[in-house]
Amino acid sequence: MNDSFFKKIESKTGVPMTEVFALANAIQHADFKDERQVRRIIQNVGMLANKNVPQHLEDELVKSLVSSGQPVNIADIQRMLGNK
Repeated sequence: MNDSFFKKIESKTGVPMTEVFALANAIQHADFKDERQVRRIIQNVGMLANKNVPQHLEDELVKSLVSSGQPVNIADIQRMLGNK
C-alpha cells in the first residue's frame, strides 16, 4: 500500500496510521491471559474509536477476553464496544 492510501484513511478517521499500526502490533503480540495487557488494549481501542468505555464495560470485556485467552483483533474489540 502506498502513502496516499494511508493519508486518505488518516484524513477520514482522524487517527494517525502510526497509532493504528502500534495497536495492531500490540494485539498481535499480546498475552490475552494478562489482565493488564488486555485492559490496555481495550482502552487504546476506545481512544482510537473516540468512544468512552465505562469501567463496568471495560471490566466485562477484560473478564471475557482473559477467560477465553484467545487472541482477538481490533474489529472484535470494536464490535464488543458497540461499533459496527
